[in-house]
Amino acid sequence: MKRRRRARAAPASRRKKRGFREVAPWALAAVALIVAAGVWALAGPGPSARRGGATDIVLPPGQSLPQIAQALGAAHVIRSPALFVVAAKLTGAARHLKAGEYLFASRAPMAKVLAALRSGQVVRRFVTVPEGVTSAAAADILRHADYLSGPVDTPAEGALLPETYEVRRGEARAEVLGRMEAAQKALLADLWRTRAPGLPYAASAQAVVLASIVEKETALAGERPRIAAVFINRLKADMRLESDPTVIYGLTGGAPLGHGLRVSELASQNPYNTYALAGLPPTPIGNPGRAALAAALDPAPTGDLYFVADGTGGHVFSDNYQTHLRNVARWRAIEQARAAGARS
Repeated sequence: MKRRRRARAAPASRRKKRGFREVAPWALAAVALIVAAGVWALAGPGPSARRGGATDIVLPPGQSLPQIAQALGAAHVIRSPALFVVAAKLTGAARHLKAGEYLFASRAPMAKVLAALRSGQVVRRFVTVPEGVTSAAAADILRHADYLSGPVDTPAEGALLPETYEVRRGEARAEVLGRMEAAQKALLADLWRTRAPGLPYAASAQAVVLASIVEKETALAGERPRIAAVFINRLKADMRLESDPTVIYGLTGGAPLGHGLRVSELASQNPYNTYALAGLPPTPIGNPGRAALAAALDPAPTGDLYFVADGTGGHVFSDNYQTHLRNVARWRAIEQARAAGARS
């Protein structure tokens, strides 16, 4: 009688291989679909911009990841806020998204949106207040910056530091103005602390007044310490400053006069006429920049008392009236020659 052989179970390795062959096609297909969907969601084109070729969006500080995703979805920057949240978490970008203003090209892939938010590729906006402008003109510059918000009052003359300031879209104009005032106070405090000895100022505010005159008298940074020295020497000698820009400010409030100063205007009675009145005017005549403020508090070591235009954009200086008269005569001759050339 033959013994019947017992059927032996297949080795575990063979069972696993057979099971893998049975499940693999479906599992691989599902995994492939998931991967493809993920790749498409990240690298595929996003939605079209509602207007133009790009979408401008501001993401305020303090927003949560879902709030950022909802804002991007509402602005048509991404297709699915839910997928954005998942992608941000899986890529590790969720902890590094930065607030600010962003400009996304139409149909930008989600991967590019995430990369921009992670690296902080924000739109940079600036406001420039030129040196020497009046506070009224500076306030108008802020009012015309349509990417800022809210009202702004005209500050005291000379209270601002003219510079280029980076601003945020939607930032309050009053806040930007406050930064300009704070920058001026900080700079003035530093310069006052290290000022040259023997200056004729009772307080730092008087240095701002003189700096504003220096700012208007020359556009050459290298001349400012010497121009400042002339006015400081005149103050020490009880001489009138005789500065044309102060007279103009008294007549127009800082607006262009539109013509050369007339004799009648030089004799006008106003508190800014330094031809008629001794000492400094009652307020600055504009907002001086860094170089003018530094010059007023650290003037050149010179005994000059006079200066006049030299015809090249600069000035010629002198320490006595006779030399000054000769310099003035040369300047008048240059003016007459130019006028004759213009007529011919």
